[in-house]
Amino acid sequence: MSELSLHHVTRPSILKENAPVLIMLHGYGSDENDLFGFASEMPEELFIISARAPFPIQPYGNAWYAINFDAEMNKWNDNEQAIQTRDLIAKFIDEVKATYPVNKDTVSLLGFSQGTILSYAVALTYPEKIKNVIALSGYISPEMLPEDIETKDYSRLAFYCSHGSQDQVIPVEWARKVPQFLNSLNVKHSYSEFPTGHGVAPQNFYEFRSWLNKRLEK
Repeated sequence: MSELSLHHVTRPSILKENAPVLIMLHGYGSDENDLFGFASEMPEELFIISARAPFPIQPYGNAWYAINFDAEMNKWNDNEQAIQTRDLIAKFIDEVKATYPVNKDTVSLLGFSQGTILSYAVALTYPEKIKNVIALSGYISPEMLPEDIETKDYSRLAFYCSHGSQDQVIPVEWARKVPQFLNSLNVKHSYSEFPTGHGVAPQNFYEFRSWLNKRLEK
């Protein structure tokens, strides 16, 4: 375990150098071991890193940023904290590139739920650092994006976006706004829905793995 800014676990690549790297960002209340279960089924040339969110929450798990509730149980995001974490993840990506034998031009993010919201924020803020994003069961939060988004170069970037049509945690309507948003920026993307709740169905996994394989060949 290296002294990088985020605690993490790794699965090395079969390649000794210039490996494409996949960084996993888990959901609210989970940890680095959650998405790491996908690692054994992912392409062997990938160097896989699963990071732990920086804020422990009670009774267990971690968060990328706080979610607050009012007396009516409406919830809202701590956007200031989210932006700090967005920039921390960007720093972590740079540390990964400097520490591990990976290809600096082939960085992919895989997020779930809150990890997806952060993946969108990182990639759309720092497109020069990222090539691919697998965005599972999340949405784009404009409050976490920079004001100069219209001026950025997204030509290298591509997103695989998916959501469960029965999701009771993050409404599917929020995810359905993503394609229009990405279209407005001319960002390459695909969007899929599956008849599931807040989780990843097997066919969802096979689809995003196939998508990533094709992107790694480019």
